[in-house]
Amino acid sequence: MGGEPLYLEPRLESRLRTLLDSPALLHTLTDGLGSPLNLVVPDQLADNLLKFRAVYGKHHLSGQVFFAHKANRSSALLRRLAATDAGVDVASLGELQHALGAGFTPDRITATGPKNQEFLWLAARTSVTVSLDTRGELDQLATLVRKHALPRTRVLLRLSGFEASGVRVLSRRSRFGTAVGELDPLLEAVERHADVVEPVGVAYHLDTTSLAEKATALEGCLRVLEECRSRGLRPRAVDIGGGFGVNYLADGGQWERYTTELTEAVLGTRPPMTYGGHGYGLRSEAGTLRGTLGVYPAHRPVAGARYLDELLAHPAASLDGRPLATLLLEHLYDLHTEPGRALLDQCGLTLAKVLEVRDQETGGPLAVRLAAKADDVALEEHGVFMDPVVVPRDSAGASVDAGTGPVAVHLFGSRCLESDLITRRTVFLPRRPAPGDLLAFANTAGYCMDFHATRAQHQPAARKVAAWQEGDTWRWCLDDQYWPTTPVGGAQ
Repeated sequence: MGGEPLYLEPRLESRLRTLLDSPALLHTLTDGLGSPLNLVVPDQLADNLLKFRAVYGKHHLSGQVFFAHKANRSSALLRRLAATDAGVDVASLGELQHALGAGFTPDRITATGPKNQEFLWLAARTSVTVSLDTRGELDQLATLVRKHALPRTRVLLRLSGFEASGVRVLSRRSRFGTAVGELDPLLEAVERHADVVEPVGVAYHLDTTSLAEKATALEGCLRVLEECRSRGLRPRAVDIGGGFGVNYLADGGQWERYTTELTEAVLGTRPPMTYGGHGYGLRSEAGTLRGTLGVYPAHRPVAGARYLDELLAHPAASLDGRPLATLLLEHLYDLHTEPGRALLDQCGLTLAKVLEVRDQETGGPLAVRLAAKADDVALEEHGVFMDPVVVPRDSAGASVDAGTGPVAVHLFGSRCLESDLITRRTVFLPRRPAPGDLLAFANTAGYCMDFHATRAQHQPAARKVAAWQEGDTWRWCLDDQYWPTTPVGGAQ
């Protein structure tokens, strides 16, 4: 490959670092439960919630933190969260049933996403708050409530298409929510169905990392709340969704160097850095760089609870420039958030066993085949670049004939498909792995663990294990067997 290795070392906080320093346990688990294997750490989820709660406290705000359940299917994580004061955001009938069965009461659940009749019926029947995207969805809910004599249902009106005053802030389109330009017909429908729905607030969903864009949306929601109040409605909450992000990498300098050299590789001014010349959205046209790098900003110093803090401190340009948190507090509005990835930061890892290591060409990357499918380790599906950690098979810390020094590798999956690539990019490892070693992909709990998992070619999806610490010892059980009453020393 030439040049120095281009590492992208994962950020590891104490729990995951300690877990990775337990190779005998990790190998015992994969020997007994197979590869790939997902490990989740429920107590870390509770700690992450406290960080979000601290931001609420700093700004003297009330409201709820709703975990976006779609980010992970784990029963252990959901049950651990049920033992706190958090809520859960469910986006399907199955997720709603899961949340109710995990111990969440209806007042701690919000139903979002595309909804069918069954989902709407169970949400209304159990008095769950429903986030509505369109007038059609509102009419459908109202019809169900009347037809089946269900309780009056609390609803949030999800909006989109916000515009900023002054300097234009580009707002990407979203298929979720009603455009603010269609607010009047929506509020008229709410008034028409006042006997069966109770509007408790407004919401938005933006798939962006832009703080300015989210601030524009929150500012727009505050104006909509005033419009609602002028009509005699009494909404009291703003739900700003998720998208607070995760900082995946330990070293920002590594990220800057990698993305710079990837650009050079696409232009052909340095050796290739990907399998088959994949450019991740970049391409060279007659020596000119075209396209956009379509990857997640893996090094994000301002992410998670810190991102929420900065958003709340952002001045509202059209509302006298006062901080958004101040405006929420002055009007006694509740703030609701729906973090998924951010609440799952450092909450799990995925283990995959090395099956084969072979040379492809002289001086080129090694081919490393893993006992896992690309769907089982979906980091690249979400554009996340992060190196795995080698967990040696032998207790001495280096496998027999592993060799010394860094190596470049291509990580292949176990399916009979040319496209089954764990990573399209060339990965640098500190030494040559050997069959029987494990590669541990850290911080996969948020979307990258089972969101895309399949059973293609009759290969199993990864099993899931919950792990916790008792003093200096790690304990574990199957994910479905974990409850806050399990003697983990961690239930609140």
